[in-house]
Amino acid sequence: MEVLRKAGVLKDSTGAWMAALAAASAVWILAYIHLEDAADVAVASLGLVRAMPSGEALHFFIFEVPKVLMLLLAVVFVMGVVHTFVSPERTKALLSGRRTGIGNLMAAALGIVTPFCSCSAVPLFIGFLQAGVPLGVTFSFLVSAPMVNEVALALLFGMFGWRVALLYLVMGLLVAIVSGVVIGKLRMEGYLEEWVRKLQNSAPGAEFAAEAHTWPRRFGEGVRHVREIVGRVWLYIVFGVGLGAGIHGYVPENFMASLMGRGEWWAVPVAVLLGVPMYSNAAGILPVVEALLGKGAALGTAMAFMMSVIALSAPEMIILRKVLKPRLIAVFAGVVAVGIMLVGYVFNMIL
Repeated sequence: MEVLRKAGVLKDSTGAWMAALAAASAVWILAYIHLEDAADVAVASLGLVRAMPSGEALHFFIFEVPKVLMLLLAVVFVMGVVHTFVSPERTKALLSGRRTGIGNLMAAALGIVTPFCSCSAVPLFIGFLQAGVPLGVTFSFLVSAPMVNEVALALLFGMFGWRVALLYLVMGLLVAIVSGVVIGKLRMEGYLEEWVRKLQNSAPGAEFAAEAHTWPRRFGEGVRHVREIVGRVWLYIVFGVGLGAGIHGYVPENFMASLMGRGEWWAVPVAVLLGVPMYSNAAGILPVVEALLGKGAALGTAMAFMMSVIALSAPEMIILRKVLKPRLIAVFAGVVAVGIMLVGYVFNMIL
């Protein structure tokens, strides 16, 4: 759309933008409903059949890459427009001075509309502390932002349906809220690094003066949001789908069922431990989860694995070490890990 605008085809008017969006939406829907047909044709053209491991793996890859990218494009564009109504200054002012519980709920809900990975959420975490937001409230955001953002929810809905997406939303928010409340009650501000403690309350939130946005500017911001976020995560998606395709085509079903099946009580803790050394975001890890489920893994166990990858990754812990002392990092990781395991068991019981 930006190319069309620069070429003069798309004018800076609401009507022109609406017409372009309507056309793009029609193309998106038409392409999306024929993705599986295209994958079938591609596999057949190479002389493969889906009964073969290589054919099934290739079909999974060709179908899932555009599917995930298309879902991501649509959701990120919409949220880019939504973000024009919000600003960091307004967010900090909103969260500053909030009571325990209410502030945690608001911070966790904020994470839904901030599609950060665990590492990129850390700078905003520091900014919240600088604005006087309580430590426990900032932790609720730090857990929620990578784990319960709109990208994760959109892909869960597209892959597994609204029940799974809704339960994930509720349980993810509970983990974020309870983790933040527990850490806040422990009064661990003394375990922030000294330079971070000096920043606390140094920049209280000011009253936000909204910029004058027109709808063309908001739509343009949606396009910029797509370029920035999709440009940052598309390689993760391709890698994740590739790994998922390998699992889908070649890993024996009985092996995955025995390792991550519903019947073994230890499967959920093991899945959490396996996820911690990895680093990805929801867009990259969800295709892997889908492949694991197809091979017999229990839904709750696979969800616990995914949540540990995106909320407790080793790179995040390394970055947090610059901000937090080891004891606070250990408490954070322990509280969140317990919450994730509980989510896994609940998913296994309900679905």
